[in-house]
Amino acid sequence: MTHEPFTGVFPAMTTPFHDDESIDFETLQANTRRLERAGVAGVVPVGTTGESATMTHDEHVEVVEAVVDAVEDVPVIAGSGSNNTREALDLSRRAADAGADGLLLISPYYNTPEPDGMEAHFRAVADEVDLPQIVYNVPSRTGRNIEVGTAVNLASHPNIVGYKAASGDMARISEVIERTREEEFTVLSGDDALNYPIVAAGGSGCISVAANVEPERCVALIDAALDGDLDCARDLHHEMGPLFRTLFVETNPIPVKEAMAMRGHMPRTMRPPLSYLSEEHRERLRSVLAELEPEATATA
Repeated sequence: MTHEPFTGVFPAMTTPFHDDESIDFETLQANTRRLERAGVAGVVPVGTTGESATMTHDEHVEVVEAVVDAVEDVPVIAGSGSNNTREALDLSRRAADAGADGLLLISPYYNTPEPDGMEAHFRAVADEVDLPQIVYNVPSRTGRNIEVGTAVNLASHPNIVGYKAASGDMARISEVIERTREEEFTVLSGDDALNYPIVAAGGSGCISVAANVEPERCVALIDAALDGDLDCARDLHHEMGPLFRTLFVETNPIPVKEAMAMRGHMPRTMRPPLSYLSEEHRERLRSVLAELEPEATATA
């Protein structure tokens, strides 16, 4: 079966927690519905932004189930990667059973496999789980790039439909776009500051942290770029530039959860070892949010 690639804006969802650090499923589902109403193309729970690294496998699946239950019409792309191929297979199968429409698979971290091991890892999941899958390159988190040749080879697999690009290396990203143009395969920005240039270079959208806070603006930017209205997209890119930068002044998702708390969308509770945003950065974030939408920024 051939799967359609993903196009548009896909928020990398945060996971809200109660004060005791248990998952706040009611708020999670409310945020899912809010994002869908804003016009996003889909949602991505239990990725890095969703603090999946501090969740048990059962919690991971419960979050996917809750998001699947909350959406009406958009696909749910579940984070299901691991640095252990067997674990990635297990999480991917469980996400599929929970109703996920697609999978996001981070490249193996810490053990930093060679390119042939990296390719075999992704193929093992794609061979066994019949869902559209996006491979995720974020070397700042994993310690190893997915090589361009590896991404190109994987694009020929019928279940591997996309590449989330978060290396910050536009030359590498552009080459992946160039060399997969004949495949049913899309490149999605994984770095909000590069959403505009990646789509302008031929990418098909983004998996976005900022879309949790400003979904309508993010959708407007990507829609304009995909429609060829690069002037409008560029204006929105610059309008949101301060937000894109401020959401990464400390480790993601610390700033975005603070921003969502300021907007009244969720508590800012983190699971250790992540800390809370420093006061200096908090004031800067509040200022940036107020410039975008003064009436939406709470005093919390």
